Amino acid sequence: MDRRTYCTTLAAIGVLGAKRLLASKANSPLAAESVENLPKIQGAITLYLGRGEGGLYEDILKAIKERNPDLELKIRRGPSSALANTIVAEAGSGVQRADLFWAIDSGSIGHVLNNAVAKPLPSIIRDMLEPKFRREAWTPISGRIRTLTFNTDRITREAIPKSILDLPHRDLKIGWAPTYAAFQSFVTAFRLLEGEKTTEEWLKAMRSKARALAGELNVVMAVASGDLDIGLANHYYTLRLKKGRPEVPLDLAFTNNDAGCLLNVSGVVILQNKPETELFLRHLLTKEVQSYLAREAYEIPLVIGIQPPKGLPEIARVNPPKVDLDKLADLKPTLTLLRKTEVL
Repeated sequence: MDRRTYCTTLAAIGVLGAKRLLASKANSPLAAESVENLPKIQGAITLYLGRGEGGLYEDILKAIKERNPDLELKIRRGPSSALANTIVAEAGSGVQRADLFWAIDSGSIGHVLNNAVAKPLPSIIRDMLEPKFRREAWTPISGRIRTLTFNTDRITREAIPKSILDLPHRDLKIGWAPTYAAFQSFVTAFRLLEGEKTTEEWLKAMRSKARALAGELNVVMAVASGDLDIGLANHYYTLRLKKGRPEVPLDLAFTNNDAGCLLNVSGVVILQNKPETELFLRHLLTKEVQSYLAREAYEIPLVIGIQPPKGLPEIARVNPPKVDLDKLADLKPTLTLLRKTEVL
């Protein structure tokens, strides 16, 4: 199928998100592979899919299925942490139902790697990624960074602390989402970087100041409305809200080299090593998919040469901490600490 016929087919079936995804040429160097150069996927794949961002991951899957009519794609959906537990339980029973696991956080991936059998990645896949994101046993797909989103009508950038440790000592109305997986990964990174005692003291100090909300989109919306001065959230919630409502008084601030600007990733684990799983993974790393994630989801592309989302400074300027992402799987002590401090 040539390019024009392919684009027309996508438009005819009404997959607008998929049309934008695979019909556009990404402005990136040759290091990123084009979907048009990939062989077609044939065969059956069972994908365990952690909850994607606003249905955008579903657009990607629709586009892949339309391009590959001989692909039989079975999808099991759920929270990444729950699916990780399912994979581990199935492995313990000698069952292997999933071929691929696509999680929205590296903590869930680490749990699977520590307790189930993952297949090594082909070098052709590793080499597509920026060197610092290359892994032997799993593939990062897109990045997200922790931020302090703030209301520019209520607070100046100069009033925002550069250290997450200083946040509870400022006279600010703060929001957070303790039940959210990204927040719990942030606290895990906090423990790894600062130690249990400092993390516990910080949580206790924050508990009396921070308003708990159900999800980080709600945190950002409360900041945008002026109910809060500042909120702890992944970067893309602010950028997506501003795309639809550019007039909202929102901006992003970053702490410096601590858990407050943790760079985390979504990623895929290969659980069954066969040609169709490798090809599927290569689709996710094409310049079209990576550019779509940056443009529509405002996630950080991890493939060489793809432009970052608009409104986000270069990661080198943010200065995130160096944390072994695989260690974010050590969630049990984090949950114990959150309950001990009555944050949960």
